This record gives sequence, C-alpha cells and structure tokens, in this order.
Amino acid sequence: MINTGKLAGRTLFITGASRGIGKAIALRAAQDGANVVIAAKTADPHPKLPGTIYTAAKEIEAVGGKALPCVVDVRDEGAVRSAVQNAVAKFGGIDIVVNNASAISLTPTEQTDMKRYDLMHQINTRGTFLVSKECIPYLRKSNHAHILNISPPLNMAPHWFSNHVAYTMAKYGMSMCVLGMAKELESANIAVNALWPRTAIHTAAMEMLTGKESDQFSRNPEIMADAAYAILSKEPRSVTGKFLIDDEVLKAEGITDMKQYACVPENADKLMPDFFLDVEPEKLVEFAAEGSHAASLKKPAAAAAGGKIEGLFLKIESLLSEEIVRKTGAVYEFKVKGEEAGTWFADLKNGTGKVGKGNPPATADAVLTMDSKHFFDMFTGKLKPANAFMTGKLKISGDLQKAMKLEKLMGGLKSKL
Repeated sequence: MINTGKLAGRTLFITGASRGIGKAIALRAAQDGANVVIAAKTADPHPKLPGTIYTAAKEIEAVGGKALPCVVDVRDEGAVRSAVQNAVAKFGGIDIVVNNASAISLTPTEQTDMKRYDLMHQINTRGTFLVSKECIPYLRKSNHAHILNISPPLNMAPHWFSNHVAYTMAKYGMSMCVLGMAKELESANIAVNALWPRTAIHTAAMEMLTGKESDQFSRNPEIMADAAYAILSKEPRSVTGKFLIDDEVLKAEGITDMKQYACVPENADKLMPDFFLDVEPEKLVEFAAEGSHAASLKKPAAAAAGGKIEGLFLKIESLLSEEIVRKTGAVYEFKVKGEEAGTWFADLKNGTGKVGKGNPPATADAVLTMDSKHFFDMFTGKLKPANAFMTGKLKISGDLQKAMKLEKLMGGLKSKL
C-alpha cells in the first residue's frame, strides 16, 4: 500500500507499540512523517520478547517519523494521564488513538485464576476506556480525530464464549467501547472504529504462546498496519462505529493480493482463521472446538478403528529415548474424549521416558484435553498442536510452554508413526 502523506504531522497515541501489531501500525504512520507516542510497558529488554519502547522509537525515527517513548501500564491511571500530557506538551495535541494493548488467556472458567481474569479485564476493557477517556479532550480539538481499537466484531455465537469466556468478555469490552463511544462522540466528529484480522497474525508474543511454527498458517502484522493506515487516513465523518476486518478494508482500497501478507506464501490459501468471525458452516465445523455449537453441526462420524490411540502410544513408547526425555523434560496427562475416551500419560522427564494408559506416575506439568480423532491427527502430523489450541480443539491446563514442546516432539516422531 502506497503512503499518501495524509498522516504527516498528525500525532498518534498507540498502546502496546513496542512490538507486534502496535509497532507495525506506528511504523506505517511514521512513513508519512507522523508523530508517534509509544505507550508501552517494556522499557528494559524482555527475556523472551524482542523490542523496547526505545528500540521502537529508533525504528520510527529511521523511517521519517518523530517518536516519544513513554513507559505506560494502561492499568495505571496516573501513568496514562502523564503520558497524554507529555504527548501534548511535545507535539501540541493528539489526533489519533490506537488501543492495541491486550492480554490473553485461552482458558475455560475453572482453569482461569482470578489474577489472570483481572489482568485481562484491566488491560483490555479498562485500559481501552481509560486511554480513550484521557485523550478525548484533545481529540475534540483535532480536525482529524480517530480512535481505533484492535478488537473483534461482537459475535454472539456461543462457541466464542464457551471455551474462553473470560478472554471473550475482556476483548468484547474493547468492542463495546467502540459501539458506545462512536455514537457518543459522533457530534464531535471523532471517529471510533474496531479493526480485527481475518487470520492469525504472527508476532513474537504469538510465537511465545503457541510455538515457533505459528507462522506457518499466519499472516504478518503488516496487513493490520496497512488496514489501519487506510482507516486512519479517511475523514472521520466517513467511517465511524464500524467493526472492520483487515483484508476487507484493503480490498475496498483496491488491494486484492493477500498472498503478500502470508508468512509462508505457499500456505496463503489455508491460513488459520482468527477468533470471533462468521465463517461458512463448513469452515466453522472444520475448525470447531469439541463441545461447541459448531461441533454439533458435524455429521455423525463412522466408528473409528478400535484401539487407534492405544496403538499410537505403543508406537510412541518404542521410539522413546534419553535424548527425547532430555529435550522435553515434562510429564503430560492426556484426557481423551469421544470414541476412545480415556486417560493416558507421557513421562518425558524421568529416565528414558514412559507412556501408558491411566494417570501419570508423577504430577503432570500439563494436562491436555481433546477428542480422540483430533488426538490421533495431532500425533500423526495432520493437526499442529498450536493450531489445535488456537481453534479450541485442544484445551491445556498447567504449563503452556511445556505443553507446546510437544509440537517439536511430534515433528520428530510423525515420520516414524
């Protein structure tokens, strides 16, 4: 997408802009010569995630923008207010707010501790409301005022709630801000919209959450940056109160080649759909979580060949080695549902390893729950654990990082199974 210069001299206040989608949007605006306030927590290097507010500032200035890095935890009212005041003092005002900061935990009710629940609601919903509230007095003075929340359409399909209701509530809170503020601020000519990706977006945070191969079926953050740029370049009166999808925005701008945004171009036609979207029934069923409304649309499956799971574990046991145990270092419990329901374990922490039916001999580091069909597909390489987790087919409690080590293990075993 070609820069038009429409954001030259405009001031953007972007939360969570030290990396990922937030930074990509910042860099896109900076190419016009925009001023960017990087409101994020990372002042010192993170042990697992690249980038700080200061490294982001250097990148922004390198492409022609002006940057103001601000250490901001959006849960802290004082920190938000101070950053807004510093932005106004340096750049003379604020024209655009991008509420990008977000927290995620894809856990069902019983596995969601209240500390994590509070974190998601304080960052996603409260943080979005607070940042918008503090910036509105300055947006009223701008002749090009926008608020853009990186949040989904308010899709009330039950399966988007049943697998991770706490996260859905927190994320939908951001979208409800769009619904309310768009009408509230209409007379002030302040546009308020939401932008959400069609597919999974590969970022460092996503990689940490789902594993190093999460890019295989994802798009890069630039598609969100280009879509945000298109929205934020428009006259505020022309677009407000909308729940927009990245590729639809770009198609409306005449950009039809979405392959350029795929991390792996050969997978451009088989990307993982993002959450909260309406898809065709067949696609919905394909990516449905077991027990969801979508799963109930499935046609009854033919009886599976008896003992597939048992045979699978016998094969895995024959392939175990001290090297696999050393590289994995975790005990897993598998709660298999469906036609071959049962509990299985894999001790990949002690000795040369051990697998079998029943409870694990030691406390499990991670408990994985899924239907027997998906379980077999996952271990034979037809379904990636990260994809299964993101689409709700696989539920995980315990240590998520250790659970995701299974992806590498399965990659090494699938040719032998």
